[in-house]
Amino acid sequence: MTRDYITLPIEKESMSRKNRPLPLLEHITISDVAAEGKALARVNDMVVFVPFVVPGDVVDLQVKRKKHSYTEAVAVNFHEYSPSRAEPFCRHFGVCGGCKWQCLKYEEQLRAKQKQVVDALTRIGHLALPEVNPILGSERTRGYRNKLEFTFSDKRWLTDGEIASDVQYDDMNAVGFHIPGCFDKVLNIDECYLMNDLNNRVRNGVRDYALQHNLSFFDLREQTGLLRGMMLRIAEDEQGDIREAMLLMQFCTNLESPQPREKGKREEPPQGDFSAEIDGLLSFIRDSFPEITSLLYVINNKCNDTIGDLPVTTFSGTDFIMEQMEGLRFKVGPKSFYQTNTRQAYNLYKVARDFAGLTGSELVYDLYTGTGTIANFVARSCRRVVGIEYVPEAIEDARENALLNGLAGTLFYAGDMKDILTDDFIHAHGRPDVIITDPPRAGMHGDVVDVILRAAPRRIVYVSCNPATQARDLQLLCTQYRVSKVQPVDMFPHTQHVENVVLLEKIDN
Repeated sequence: MTRDYITLPIEKESMSRKNRPLPLLEHITISDVAAEGKALARVNDMVVFVPFVVPGDVVDLQVKRKKHSYTEAVAVNFHEYSPSRAEPFCRHFGVCGGCKWQCLKYEEQLRAKQKQVVDALTRIGHLALPEVNPILGSERTRGYRNKLEFTFSDKRWLTDGEIASDVQYDDMNAVGFHIPGCFDKVLNIDECYLMNDLNNRVRNGVRDYALQHNLSFFDLREQTGLLRGMMLRIAEDEQGDIREAMLLMQFCTNLESPQPREKGKREEPPQGDFSAEIDGLLSFIRDSFPEITSLLYVINNKCNDTIGDLPVTTFSGTDFIMEQMEGLRFKVGPKSFYQTNTRQAYNLYKVARDFAGLTGSELVYDLYTGTGTIANFVARSCRRVVGIEYVPEAIEDARENALLNGLAGTLFYAGDMKDILTDDFIHAHGRPDVIITDPPRAGMHGDVVDVILRAAPRRIVYVSCNPATQARDLQLLCTQYRVSKVQPVDMFPHTQHVENVVLLEKIDN
């Protein structure tokens, strides 16, 4: 294997301590995978974290940072390649922060994710587990995502090769992904394999148009620049062809303040009229990419990229796309949460429904329901589903989805989970027989766990994208429940992320 691996930028240890150089560790065998897509080695009882290597590689490591309990290093020379190593398929591998496990064979990725789930539940949660089901691998390992978000920046990240060439780059504009650890630097992406090739054609086409028409790219530090971000969603048919596509463009209309700002004081910059530039770009997109059935935009002059509190304008087409699953249709808007691996989401939801053990008579609570996908997916198998979600627009989609699919036995509520799910709420709507919960990565608030325990459903199906916080919550729930089934699901090939579904059953007193 002859590929040169570009290592991700890591903050260098200060040389001020007697100006001593950081050591080179020679002929080190990588022993295991670690968090954040890295691997680890053990050198004289010190744990060393290394990116872009795999267990079994024998390497020389240049230490980049030393801490009291661990060290960070990068591989500068390979003596032996592990039989678990795969050839990365993306030209941006090693610089882009995504798909860090491209260099690890997929079967080894699955093995590592299975271990991650078991370790989290046993070491963090201290849980007694049944035999854990083998992880469900993804049918697709490339082009599996239905959503991608790209950032525009006037501070393009230069690779090591570009810096070494001593070429002066006049164009520092980029549209792509943030460099890890560099909040205002963006890697210019030419080709991304995470989604259908439409993502490459649209992103590169928009970039070329912007450069030709001198549209300004966003300066994150100054909070100026017209082009700020873009989000692409697609819905495919069973053959993998695009049925519908949504593109949301995010613009910033701040003008550079003519007066210097006082130190420590933020003043709102004046706003400009960029309607002609916006209309020109959106017209180009509409005419150049007929696959886009929903072309939207938002003006975001805030200090962050979130759009939940901002109005979205429809430039052409509809303000949503439709996903389909098992004969059901799901309306997905620009602010809606929907699992990003559609095909694997179907397998995930089937596991959740199977674990729920529904017979048709149950009252089910679906917590963190999103656009009501799980709620509507199980509604035909139970008496009633009550869904709760923080995002009001997602709840509106959930209600519309229920109407679209003729599901009368559903109720949906919007609000903060700990404020909505209370003892009074359960008294008003009935004690659930089954609770399905699919919280964000941070897991469930302690108050939510307490209410669930008082509600005492017969079964709890806990779907999680973070086994660590899932383990923490399960430990609290297992004062009254036992873990009956565990099913890991790989939603995100070539990353360290894994979904996990756990069935809890009430312990009879």
